[in-house]
Amino acid sequence: MTPLRAVASGMVAGAVGTLAMDTFLYSRYRRGGGASRFRDWELSTGLSSWDDAPAPAQVGRRLFEGLFRIEIPARHAALVSNVMHWGYGMLNGVEYAIVAGSLRRPHIAYGLPFGATVWVGDYIILPAAKLYEPIWKYDLETLGKDLTAHLVFGLGTATAFQVVAGRS
Repeated sequence: MTPLRAVASGMVAGAVGTLAMDTFLYSRYRRGGGASRFRDWELSTGLSSWDDAPAPAQVGRRLFEGLFRIEIPARHAALVSNVMHWGYGMLNGVEYAIVAGSLRRPHIAYGLPFGATVWVGDYIILPAAKLYEPIWKYDLETLGKDLTAHLVFGLGTATAFQVVAGRS
């Protein structure tokens, strides 16, 4: 697989994995009593405060404002959150594609350790950025729910990679 094909396949696979994860999380949200439509939930409709913004928005805000020295108005918190969330998923998909594309026979099951690795990385990076608590401060139920969502991401990404890269 050429590097360019790995990048393109990885971006598509990461987008599919992100959609799989978000669909899984939305289903959990609805079972828990959430009433928003998928589109509104997915796009963080109504988010207009940095105080209420999730970690992807906070990371994006810090990166953009730190790099360009321009303050992002709070009305763009939802946009920043979505760009970062989907961009992070696609970037991780590229990383997966580079590794899986170099293997003789990548397997969809490799998505499980991949998703778990992304999950672990989040619990290293985000506490260091003071956006999450250290992993040991979360209860097992919270960690388990987050891990299962990342496993869905990994499997979705691996499955999409197999199809897009013609490795099925």
